Amino acid sequence: MSDQLRPRASLRTAVVWEVLKDALERRVKATGRDALDVLDTGGGTGNFAVPVARLGHRVTVVDPSPNALFALERRAAEAGVADRVRGVQGDILGLFDVVERTGYDAVLCHGVLEYVDDPAEGVRNAVDALRPAGALSLLGAGLGGAVLARALAGHFTEARQALTDPAGRWGEGDPVPRRFTAEQLAELVSAAGVEVGAVHGVRVFADLVPGVLVDTEPGAMDALLRLEAAVAELPAFHSVATQLHVLGEKRV
Repeated sequence: MSDQLRPRASLRTAVVWEVLKDALERRVKATGRDALDVLDTGGGTGNFAVPVARLGHRVTVVDPSPNALFALERRAAEAGVADRVRGVQGDILGLFDVVERTGYDAVLCHGVLEYVDDPAEGVRNAVDALRPAGALSLLGAGLGGAVLARALAGHFTEARQALTDPAGRWGEGDPVPRRFTAEQLAELVSAAGVEVGAVHGVRVFADLVPGVLVDTEPGAMDALLRLEAAVAELPAFHSVATQLHVLGEKRV
């Protein structure tokens, strides 16, 4: 587990971070350049951008929130990577109003597709920002995880609603506009010109285990992290993951 991510937050980010770090290392070897150009769409306050910059890469964060970008600037400065992190106000559907096409070795699109009107266009834009053979890291809300969570909370009607709703929503009070299956995300990525390399289930157990158990039981957090890593690539667990991560490479 990387020491660049806070322990408690690592339950939500560990699997994605390790996969992303490996992908960036492969791009470094393939390009022969130590410093890559990385685009983080919807990157907010820099949960991934700052650790990526710490690896020595140049990161551009596109986010619609001025407050988030201000926090990103402060966070990057505190981490000593302000010269490698650039924040730009914008969104993925208007991406090329603020960044160039085919200008990046890797693109992160984490927690974005749930909130856009046209997920397919969002993925196409993310891919169009990549150089040939560039890496795409896509993270979206998982349908099955929401169904399971509502059912375990005793909200059985809402669980069934999420299961049958075209957008995967459990009701009007649902804060997430859209959820996906692993197959849906993989199809979006493939249709946009990316060869899918791996699909991972993220937060399979982390959101279901009582926080007090993780925080107070000796060794529980490390054990849970290891369990999450062990099941992440197993297709049987993708259907119950809170989030789904797709890693791919732009076709040449």
